[in-house]
Amino acid sequence: MLKMEWIFFLTTLCSVLFTFCHADTYPKAQNVSWNSVNFKTLLTWDPIPVNYSYTVEYSIVGQNRERNPHCIRTMRTECDLSNSLVDLKAKYSADVLSEPKYGETSDLVEFPHTSSDWFTPYTDTVIGRPDFKIEVSKDKKKITLYVEDPPTALFKKNEPKTIRDVFGDDLQYKVTFGKSASTGKKTKISASSEILLDGKDIDPGVSYCFNVQAYIPSRSPDKQLGESSKRQCSSSDKSFIEDFGVGAIAGFILLLILTVVIVIVTVVCCRRKTKANMGKERVPLRDV
Repeated sequence: MLKMEWIFFLTTLCSVLFTFCHADTYPKAQNVSWNSVNFKTLLTWDPIPVNYSYTVEYSIVGQNRERNPHCIRTMRTECDLSNSLVDLKAKYSADVLSEPKYGETSDLVEFPHTSSDWFTPYTDTVIGRPDFKIEVSKDKKKITLYVEDPPTALFKKNEPKTIRDVFGDDLQYKVTFGKSASTGKKTKISASSEILLDGKDIDPGVSYCFNVQAYIPSRSPDKQLGESSKRQCSSSDKSFIEDFGVGAIAGFILLLILTVVIVIVTVVCCRRKTKANMGKERVPLRDV
């Protein structure tokens, strides 16, 4: 009887140890994170798998989990969920499961997995930098910026939606601008993609430089602004001196004169040194 109990104990112990050791065959995913720009949403993680694969499951909070067909037993370390997160204002979570590769099996009932943070596309995706064009009025008293709403990774009738299509009236633009010859800056918020700057904002005929960012006031303060555009400047009809100022011109002239003086002194010194060396070579050697 005692022998049977020992056999049962050893069998149970081996089973537990086998399960424990087998579970370590598939390492858990690490650094699971959301990366989203203009609703192009990727779930990424580490490390690259060896002798196993990954499967991604995602869901709206409180609902059943789903799988993206392109992210089942994948050997990659990213999953594009852009078109899977249909409800843009819902809160999503995702799990990355470590599983056997295709064609392989396992006795595990539950595979090791790592969960992501919560993610809401509408409030969390980064808005990329916009492009814009500058138009100066004929009388030089007005400048209009025509901002191109950035396209997104979302589609409607085979056409990509813009951020204006997604955010509607919630989308605004923040313009940061200043005179090209000055470090001073001003800002202006516009609800339109066509931004007019007039006498209240600019001086006639002066060159101004601009940066534009999408602005979503309904978001949390740290996520309201999108990426800044490339800096662009308008033309000016003022003279060189008026545009840059007397001080800047004087500094430039002084620097130019100083450079010329240094070059002349260097050339004169080199010539004198060369003549001195030539003179030494012409002196005849004395008889011993």
